[in-house]
Amino acid sequence: MNGVQAPGALLEDPGRPLVLVTGATGYIGGRLIPRLLAAGHRVRCLSRNPQRLAGRPWPGVEFARGDVSDPASLEAALAGVAQAYYLVHAMGEDSPDFRGRDLRQAQTFAEAAAKAGVRRIIYLGGLGDATGHRSDHLASRHEVGTALGSLGVPVLEFRAAVIVGSGSASFEMIRHLTERLPIMITPRWVNTRCQPIGVRDVLAYLIEALEHPEVNGIFEIGGQDVLDYRSMMLGYAEARGLRRLILPMNVPLPVLSVLWVDLVTPIPLQLAGPLVEGMGTEVVVRDARALEVFRVQPLSYREALALALQRLDEDAVETTWASSLSGEPEGRELGSHEGMLLERHHRHVKAPPQVVFDTFCALGGESGWPAGNWLWQIRGFLDRALGGMGMRRGRRHPTRLRAGDPVDFWRVEALEPDHLLRLRAEMRISGNAWLQFMVKPEGPGSRLEQTAFFEPHGLLGLLYWYASLPFHILVFPVLIRTLKQRAEAAVGESRQGR
Repeated sequence: MNGVQAPGALLEDPGRPLVLVTGATGYIGGRLIPRLLAAGHRVRCLSRNPQRLAGRPWPGVEFARGDVSDPASLEAALAGVAQAYYLVHAMGEDSPDFRGRDLRQAQTFAEAAAKAGVRRIIYLGGLGDATGHRSDHLASRHEVGTALGSLGVPVLEFRAAVIVGSGSASFEMIRHLTERLPIMITPRWVNTRCQPIGVRDVLAYLIEALEHPEVNGIFEIGGQDVLDYRSMMLGYAEARGLRRLILPMNVPLPVLSVLWVDLVTPIPLQLAGPLVEGMGTEVVVRDARALEVFRVQPLSYREALALALQRLDEDAVETTWASSLSGEPEGRELGSHEGMLLERHHRHVKAPPQVVFDTFCALGGESGWPAGNWLWQIRGFLDRALGGMGMRRGRRHPTRLRAGDPVDFWRVEALEPDHLLRLRAEMRISGNAWLQFMVKPEGPGSRLEQTAFFEPHGLLGLLYWYASLPFHILVFPVLIRTLKQRAEAAVGESRQGR
């Protein structure tokens, strides 16, 4: 259903112009909205699934259900809007033609904005020479800016290169490559010059733009430093106290570097490809007018990096590159979150949360593990051979758990009744591992989420994770399916017993 809904009374001055933010679930959009609210602006955000924003602490925000490719939903979302932020990008979605899709969406939005009488569109694009690059990613960024202004609505376009901030795709790629590889034999693109900018500075430009409604056109923005990607990785290593050796060389097949990024970092193949392709193009500010028009004083790379690492250390990451990606309602999801590798499975269960919770709290001990129990036993035997406890600790009670309880070679790290169980592995491995079960209400039943987290220690930890994945296929899908069946069977037995 399309339309606009407000969760409560607006806290901002109702006389102030209304601002629309597209891409509200994305990396930049999710950080921009609370800052706009703090500045007293009236905000409406557009999302294909507003329920994904229900947990955000954004009092007074209006939520519009819709899509930038759907004119009907845009008509409702843009009604009464003075200025609109366009922060949508198809790169990384399951679409082979993200460039064409980006262009079509921008044209649809431009037409809807013109019909709605929107005074200006504020757009965040990408740096780079539009005539000299061969990157679909950068070309698409420029094409979108042109399309947004093609029907007469003024456009203020900021163009930025790598955004340095906890959770951004480019930064996470650099971070994981540097963290995990003490020696890197890299493609020549590591010598390409770039002008990275801190995410705080990008947000400051976007917010201050509302104070200059008469300013339009293209503004190139960047941080204080012009660096190549090699220097950025070495700067990261220095900030983390790591020693790294980077050896650039010619890679015969460019796709090899993309596959390597997909393997070593959490950035998926469909996102890594365009990013790596764009790294062959120099992206530096050639027109510094933004420093004259706006009050923003950009940070140095070292300062932006320190702030990003502080956020990671404090576990205070607001949004990540994966914030806008849709999770699979059923099935297997491989990825990464804040430096940890993960494998997640989802299932809808026709049982209330308390029944599902009791089901996964009964795992282990004398009852064993209902999926691949022989594999669990072999893993426990190997742990004992390496000096660990293995599976012999069992559990304190066959069905009840409390924080701190041992469960075979796991220990209960967190327990929230009728909601969450997180087990931390105490076996000998090259890293830290957790197995988490979470359940929440969904319609007449529940949504069960089962996640294996792994924080690798160096290259050995990374190899351990990927070597384990074939065995995961034998265990984890069956495990969540069995939990679903047991919970639904328990509900059936309860009904029969009435």
